[in-house]
Amino acid sequence: MAVANRINNHAGLIWAVADLLRGDYKQSEYGRVILPLVVLRRLDCVLEPTKAQVLVRLEQLRGKLENVGPVLQPITGIDVYNTSQLTLKRVLADPNQVAGNLRAWIAAFDPETRDVVEKFDFDAQIGRLDRAGLLYLVLARVTEVDLHPDTVSNVEMGYLYEELIRRFSELSNETAGEHFTPREVIRLMVDLLFIEDDEALRTPGIVRTLLDPACGTGGMLSVAQEYLRELNPRATLRAYGQELNAETYAICRSDMMLKGQPASNIRLGNSFSEDAFKGQRYDYLLANPPFGVEWKKVERVIRDEHEQHGFAGRFGAGLPRINDGSFLFVQDMISKLKRPEEGGGRLAIVFNGSPLFTGGAGSGESEIRRWIIENDWLEGIVALPDQLFYNTGISTYFWIVTNRKRPERRGKVQLVDARGLSVKMRKSLGEKRKELSAEQIAEITRLYGAFEENSRVKILPNESFGYQRITVERPLRLRYKVNDATLEIIEASAGWQKLTEPERAAIVNRLAALNGNSTADRAVLARQLGPLPKAIEKATWDALALRDPEAPVVTDSKGRPEADPELRENENVPLPGTVDGFDEDPSVRLASAPYRVAVDAYIAADVLPYVPDAWADYSKTKIGYEIPLTRHFYRYTPPRPLEEIDAEIRALENEIQRLLREVVA
Repeated sequence: MAVANRINNHAGLIWAVADLLRGDYKQSEYGRVILPLVVLRRLDCVLEPTKAQVLVRLEQLRGKLENVGPVLQPITGIDVYNTSQLTLKRVLADPNQVAGNLRAWIAAFDPETRDVVEKFDFDAQIGRLDRAGLLYLVLARVTEVDLHPDTVSNVEMGYLYEELIRRFSELSNETAGEHFTPREVIRLMVDLLFIEDDEALRTPGIVRTLLDPACGTGGMLSVAQEYLRELNPRATLRAYGQELNAETYAICRSDMMLKGQPASNIRLGNSFSEDAFKGQRYDYLLANPPFGVEWKKVERVIRDEHEQHGFAGRFGAGLPRINDGSFLFVQDMISKLKRPEEGGGRLAIVFNGSPLFTGGAGSGESEIRRWIIENDWLEGIVALPDQLFYNTGISTYFWIVTNRKRPERRGKVQLVDARGLSVKMRKSLGEKRKELSAEQIAEITRLYGAFEENSRVKILPNESFGYQRITVERPLRLRYKVNDATLEIIEASAGWQKLTEPERAAIVNRLAALNGNSTADRAVLARQLGPLPKAIEKATWDALALRDPEAPVVTDSKGRPEADPELRENENVPLPGTVDGFDEDPSVRLASAPYRVAVDAYIAADVLPYVPDAWADYSKTKIGYEIPLTRHFYRYTPPRPLEEIDAEIRALENEIQRLLREVVA
């Protein structure tokens, strides 16, 4: 409790500094000033005890060594150092030179620290504060906050900074959802990620690695480290992350710095086109990537990797639609799981509903689902309540993917319906109107870990999500008839313009002579028409042909019935039996007896009784996968009895009549 109070007190002191910005800054902009200042104040306090030693050693090295980092870092005890005579208090010594002194002091930090401050775009804020006459006041108030390590430990500093990030993110409702995942949602996600490993993670001295390829402000990394710290203080979770947005990258990286962890583990850039962790593998991965974000800007890079490297790269399974890159993230994350022979890995990712079912058989999305499920990597999906996130009220889902399933989970996928488990917030934050209580997080975790079917849990074999998309054909039946519209159709075709005037006149005369003729025998009409110019032959027969269910079947040169494209239909047939594994080319499997038998049985039972002349074109069959989670939890509610509805209508009519009488009276 004392630690929590100390953190809250410090957060309150820093929060009060933001009041000085009121009027000159929007609330959503407060974090741009306060967060980098907190980082600088903490580093100022951390470096203070060794400041004199650093300056002495620096003087000894003058002119002898260009890169002083390896010499100064052992003195400071951390990766950070500053070569200026100034401190934050000395920056304030001359009120007329605060901006210049502050910039000089920041410029004297090591390159990595300068990079973080630059990514905050803090120099622009220095100028803005100076012009508003606020720089001295704000800096003086921040300097009053004691953030020395003997007052605030690294762990406490991490909690303090996370609390400030949370508060500033909540102030910025319009952008919070882009970079900030609600804390309780992360906690549930981490619980599910680690649920299989609680016993192993209790081992003293154990070391595990975790990557978030869309880390935002680093909330997921922080909660995962907090979880492991609670479970086993002697365990180590090495956190890594990559973030596209420069400002949120700076927040995440500075959070790591303040905790005394390697800030270089946080990288800036697009995870798809600038893979900062290429070839590296991790015990755990988790992410809340942006929903429905297009990947057109990096399309060329992704397509090149897909086409040139296939499954040796990250995107071998397929590419989703250009306007939703969600499935690119999960493929990237799977490529970075430790291999089974290395102990395997687990990942958790937040999706909206689109990856469950978007895309038909053979599409990029379906092929990615097939790749994941047939490799037996999809462990479970948890359906969450709507209105949990700051920038969207839609329903969301956790996907848990692993290449080291427990024996009892192999060949199966667990679905958990947690949509009804939430509590209403007293005050909404953007689109976030619901939250998960500690009890509900525990209940969802228990339901997932128990691996037992009930009203909220379904456990299904992998193949139950797959299907064969078959093409059902019916024979083409045509009658050929010459009528008034025939010539108009032919004249509208492109080939008509290629004919000479004599050729056109001949066709007009022949059609006029045959007007009203009708036959099911094409050969008879062909003899009557005579030879046709090649340019107009197909258009002429297309104009003459009329579909007639009573006409004979049209056959090809080998006597086989031709299919009628207008009567063609597609049907989904469940996959037969157990899927043994993923095939890059499923055509061999589709030709196997079990798959053919399943299609034949479907045609015999559900098609031929209604259209006896139909058949399946096996050459067009495709394998597809979708996850109709809602369907599996659908509960039929019968309509109310008519008597009850009638009684309610009569009661309403009586009430309306009573009100009308009162008005008239």
